[in-house]
Amino acid sequence: MGLDIHAAVQTALILTLLGIVLSIWVGVQTIHSSRRVPFFRVRRRQVMGGWRMLGFSLLLAAFAFVLHRYAEPVAYRYYPPTATSSRTPTMTLTPTITETQTITLTPTITLTPAVTDTPTPTPTPFLPLAIEAMFQSMITPNPEAAFSPLAFAQSVRDYQPINPGTFFRNPIRRMYAVFTYDNMVPGSQWTALWYRNDELVHFETKPWDGATGGYGYTDWNPPPEEWLPGNYEVHLFVGTEWKVVGRFVIEGEPPTSTLTPTPSLTLTPTKTPVPSKTPTPPPPTDTRWPTQITTR
Repeated sequence: MGLDIHAAVQTALILTLLGIVLSIWVGVQTIHSSRRVPFFRVRRRQVMGGWRMLGFSLLLAAFAFVLHRYAEPVAYRYYPPTATSSRTPTMTLTPTITETQTITLTPTITLTPAVTDTPTPTPTPFLPLAIEAMFQSMITPNPEAAFSPLAFAQSVRDYQPINPGTFFRNPIRRMYAVFTYDNMVPGSQWTALWYRNDELVHFETKPWDGATGGYGYTDWNPPPEEWLPGNYEVHLFVGTEWKVVGRFVIEGEPPTSTLTPTPSLTLTPTKTPVPSKTPTPPPPTDTRWPTQITTR
């Protein structure tokens, strides 16, 4: 088979690399086995032989580098490569596609929306002045107080919400907003505001009676018919500083309250006694004439 210069150089390079690996392996094995030889001269001779094999591997590595870097350019200087004629591919006629008349699409009218939906900025929660006037605490709140996001549920157990969510359906009796907190100062004023469709429907504000950190909740327990469908928000404040806002949605109509009729006392008509006729006194006796007394 034909062997060109490139293939010959690559073959020699591979054989040189194999020789390097073999020399290193033999040298290491020889040095290692010399440790078990009890005679000093024999052991020394084996150690020298192992180092000679390692030195020979270095020479092979240098030869491999020269072979890889300079062998082909030097060989091509003395044996310039000849161009090998390649077969010219024959031209294959490709059938052309005959253009067919296409339908020209008429431009359509782009509909412009009559009303552009411009997002409105969400206002920052604030504390109404009427509620701020109810503050009782004189203790300065800690500005580093922190609250977790609110978790909403219809019941809690050991300050943990049961089946929390953000969508609820009527009927609903009571709603809890559960949170964790940290860096609170006992006795500082805190406030919870409950909104329905941006309308304040419930609030509580009082001095903080919990610890500096842990679990807590705020709740609302109105009559069931007051849980109207809509978007609800709960705002928590420490002092006048807003801390966290939570949102949930209630769907479905609430139950209507049924009025229980109160039994009324029905009066039984009694027979009214008819006044008796007052007897007419007898006519007075005419005493103008003395009564005749018969004597015997």
